[in-house]
Amino acid sequence: MNNLQHERISVLAQDLRLTALPDLYGGIAQNAANKDRMPPIAADKLTDAQKKAAEAFAEGRGYAVRGPFVPLIRSPEVMLRAKQMGDYLRFKSTLGPRLNEMVILITAREWTQQYEWHAHHPIALKEGLRREIADAIAEGHRPAGMAEDEEIAYDMATEILRQKRVSDPTYARALARFGEQGVIDLLGVVGYYNFLAIVMNATRTGMPEGVAEPLRRYPE
Repeated sequence: MNNLQHERISVLAQDLRLTALPDLYGGIAQNAANKDRMPPIAADKLTDAQKKAAEAFAEGRGYAVRGPFVPLIRSPEVMLRAKQMGDYLRFKSTLGPRLNEMVILITAREWTQQYEWHAHHPIALKEGLRREIADAIAEGHRPAGMAEDEEIAYDMATEILRQKRVSDPTYARALARFGEQGVIDLLGVVGYYNFLAIVMNATRTGMPEGVAEPLRRYPE
């Protein structure tokens, strides 16, 4: 092998190494981005306050701490107060379960909150939300063929989430349809699931083992 051939091979090898670097470090960065920052705490590592909060949570909900409440248990009082608000907004809201779950999906989609969507998508369908409506929300599109109450809830939720305000026509329609309590309940659901999405996105709450992320990520 002459010197020119040797030089060309060396340059080619260097190019191959440089080409591989983005994939290598991209993979490392992706793995780091997916790592749960506040994973479940082992039972023997819980503080007394955390143990009491976990017991109160399980007693009230009928299942152990999971999802957003895993990071939230780091502040037991915040977790229990969040649970109490959720007990009303999820189970007793005047909107009814179909609209309630639709608003939760809209909020989860705006944050690309995978766990929130995974948990509530099947509930929304069970409560009567049409699959094509849920699919359109998942794709980031305005659903076609919504019922009147769904249109009003969709407009109210998306306006406050995207524009940080609600137009007079949208507010008037929501007030006429849902009343003042219904408007506050709707905004409360948006706000509550915003809070949970913020917590889970910031702490990178993981999906249940073996479950793929259901939502396509928006370009960042």
